[in-house]
Amino acid sequence: MSFTNNPAVLNGYVTPHLNQPMKPIYLFAVALAGLLSAGCERSTTSSAVQHDGTAAFDLAAAKKIIAEKTARFAKAHTTRDTAYLNTIFTEDARAYGPNAEAVRGRKAISALNQEWVNFDIKEARIESTNFYGCNEYLVDEGQYSFRYGKDNIVDKGNYIYVWKNVNGDWKLDADMWGSSLPVAAPK
Repeated sequence: MSFTNNPAVLNGYVTPHLNQPMKPIYLFAVALAGLLSAGCERSTTSSAVQHDGTAAFDLAAAKKIIAEKTARFAKAHTTRDTAYLNTIFTEDARAYGPNAEAVRGRKAISALNQEWVNFDIKEARIESTNFYGCNEYLVDEGQYSFRYGKDNIVDKGNYIYVWKNVNGDWKLDADMWGSSLPVAAPK
């Protein structure tokens, strides 16, 4: 069966609100976020210079950059901009979707992105609800909603993006998401 012909399956991931159980990825996500935040200050203020004389990390400026990249990421899904979707990830990025094994590496994620855009996503909304990190990694937690396909299926859920600073450019290093819609009752 082709995933693209089945509205209950998106990118090889069975959508849980269409009568399928969901594997728990949130324990992993919470553990990852905890490890990352332990190594970074969660301060939202910054000074021009740190005690060691180096420039301080400006979390507010980083949040603005990530908000712009996330808006473009959402738009790229509706405009089928696979060039952007494929270059926003690090070379060794991971994607953790519900009901599937992790997708590892930019090349594998590029194939996943192509499958996503083939689902005819009409609307993509991504809203950050919590943001923290440091000059090496940023964590963005939030909620998403997508409307896709000829039947205008709507999926809503939660995400955690882990952004990595790669030579001064922020790239997605890990993308974790899961539907928050209830599992449909068996018919």
